[in-house]
Amino acid sequence: GGAEEFDLPDPLVWLAYVAAVTERIKLATGILILPQRNPLVTAKEVASIDAMSGGRMILGVGVGWLREEFDALGVPFADRGRRHDDYVEAMRALWRGDKASVHNTYTSFDDCISRPRPAQATVPIVIGGHTEKAARRAGRLGDGFFPGSGALDELAALFQMVRDECAANGRDPASVELTASGGGRSVDEVSTRVEQLVELGVTRVILPQMRGDRLAELAAGLGDRFGLD
Repeated sequence: GGAEEFDLPDPLVWLAYVAAVTERIKLATGILILPQRNPLVTAKEVASIDAMSGGRMILGVGVGWLREEFDALGVPFADRGRRHDDYVEAMRALWRGDKASVHNTYTSFDDCISRPRPAQATVPIVIGGHTEKAARRAGRLGDGFFPGSGALDELAALFQMVRDECAANGRDPASVELTASGGGRSVDEVSTRVEQLVELGVTRVILPQMRGDRLAELAAGLGDRFGLD
C-alpha cells in the first residue's frame, strides 16, 4: 500500500517518546532524509535526544529518492547529495565544539553555540542507501552503512565498496559499522539470514516487523541459537 494507508510518525519525535519509556535500547533513524531538513535544527534535536537518553542515539541519514517530496518542500532535488554532505559537516561541527563555524556551499555560520551537547562524544552517523554512491559516501564520511535488505551478493559488493572507499581516504574500514536487514518468516529463516550477514561483516541486524507474540518467539529463538540473554 501507499503512504496514505498507514501512519509514519516523524522519526525524531517518535524516538524522543521511545527514549522516555526505555533504558537500554539504541535509538536510530533508518533513515532520515537529511537534505529536506534544516541542519542546525536537526543537530539540536538529535543532540537533545542523545543527551536525554544517556547517549543512545544513532542518526541514520540518506539523500532521498522521491522528487515529489523535494518539490513540495521547495528543496532542489538535483543537488541533494552535495547538500547532504554539507549538512553532515555542519552537524558534526555543532556537536563537537562550544563555538562552531562552518562555511560550505549549503551552510554558513560563525561562532554558533548549540546546546545541549550529545552525551556521546558525537552522534554516530550511519549512511543509508542501496547504491554505489551511498556505499562510497559511507566509506568517505560515515560512521556506519545501512543498505537495508537485498541479495547477499549485492550486499557483499556494496560492503566492499565501503572498504575500498575507506582505504582511498585513509580510513580504517573497521571504523564503519555495517548494518543490514534480517528478513524471514520464521525463526529458522531469520537466524540463517543473520548468520549469513555476520559472515559478510555485518555487526548490527535490523529484524523484521512482527506482532508482539511473534516478536517474543523470534527473540527467544535467536537467543537460543546465538547464546544471547
